Amino acid sequence: MNNLTFFVYSLGCKVNNYEAHAVQQLFLEKGMVYDNNNPDVIVINTCAVTHVSEQKSRQHIRRFKKQFPHAVIVVMGCYSQKESSYCINQLEADIVVGTTNKYLIYDLLIKYLNNHEKICLINKNIKEFKYEEICQTAYIENVRSYLKIQDGCNNFCSYCLIPYLRGKPRSRSLTDIVNEAKHIVSLGIKEIVVSGIHIGSYGYDLENVNFAILIEQLLKIDNLKRLTISSIEASEISDDFINLYLKYPNLAKHIHIPLQSGSEKILKLMNRKYNKKEFLSVIKKLKNIVPDIAITTDVIVGFPGESDENFKETYDFIKEAGFAQLHVFPFSKRENTLAYHLKNQVDEQIKKSRAKSLRDLSSELYEAFKNTQNNKTLNVLIESYNPKTNKYFGHSENYIGVELSSDTNIINTIQTITYINK
Repeated sequence: MNNLTFFVYSLGCKVNNYEAHAVQQLFLEKGMVYDNNNPDVIVINTCAVTHVSEQKSRQHIRRFKKQFPHAVIVVMGCYSQKESSYCINQLEADIVVGTTNKYLIYDLLIKYLNNHEKICLINKNIKEFKYEEICQTAYIENVRSYLKIQDGCNNFCSYCLIPYLRGKPRSRSLTDIVNEAKHIVSLGIKEIVVSGIHIGSYGYDLENVNFAILIEQLLKIDNLKRLTISSIEASEISDDFINLYLKYPNLAKHIHIPLQSGSEKILKLMNRKYNKKEFLSVIKKLKNIVPDIAITTDVIVGFPGESDENFKETYDFIKEAGFAQLHVFPFSKRENTLAYHLKNQVDEQIKKSRAKSLRDLSSELYEAFKNTQNNKTLNVLIESYNPKTNKYFGHSENYIGVELSSDTNIINTIQTITYINK
């Protein structure tokens, strides 16, 4: 297949981007040529986490089909897992796989090129899903690399489709993870971000390994300057994991712990696996061990039945927990989830108002957190240069954005500074 051209486009989360990059690496190893101007093959990795992400997935499939009418259209990911027939019949994709069988994409492409018969290979039995290696990759964004450690989720939050599309948690082998991390470091990458769909579940299906053990193995890798945890549930943050902060200075002082709501009533309706007391206990443990840690979170506003009082509970709890920043999402009604059938759906304008209120609070919290770091020594990984301002930009180990001046190119270096919040 030498000289067959292709490009890969990914929507959605970092795991999707990682998988798309793995497919890209697979094609390159098979002798194909990356070319987004005149592709023979287009791979679109889709998303289905919200209505908007589904709409974007459809739009991009249609756009690429129209822009490159002679290209083979390959669709994979969460949206195609959910709507495979629509992708084949209405969107006129040529090859459709879902959240599994991605490792077969090259073989399916060869089969299609031989007979030009459309292929739809979807496994609907999520209990059968296994962890699939596509191709060893080093998904690099700017100067950091993302490392996938597992797939799937068994939380079954009442608002979320992902467990039905991604299947149960499946852990990647410890050896494969560590080998890829060493490969990433050998490329000169300073920071690795541990990623997955439900990373705290790592090791549940393996013997003699869990999330904390894996993280310690990664932290021991020579020349790994920074290891960041992408997103982990509060209920899965163990004391063994927290104690790693005391042993390894290269464990980034930033962690993302989804809250979703600060109302006990709404947490139960969401089928979250903790209460406010348990969540706050984890936050306090982390801050006690790592006083300068930045803890960020996700919050959903306008969940069915969320009253003004429930929203105020969330607002007040966020302030009590002292998050550094918030990611705020208006509730998106998803068919085939429990929340889809709940009564007392919240008006869209109320959702917008509550989202704005929390985003304003997020800005205040971020400023307050930055002020706590004044005159402290921070290590900043430089990611980019802005010619308009003649400044370099990067993030500290506790995820503060910093601008620096330099007469020489300092991208992909770690600069030690005394921080002043301007």
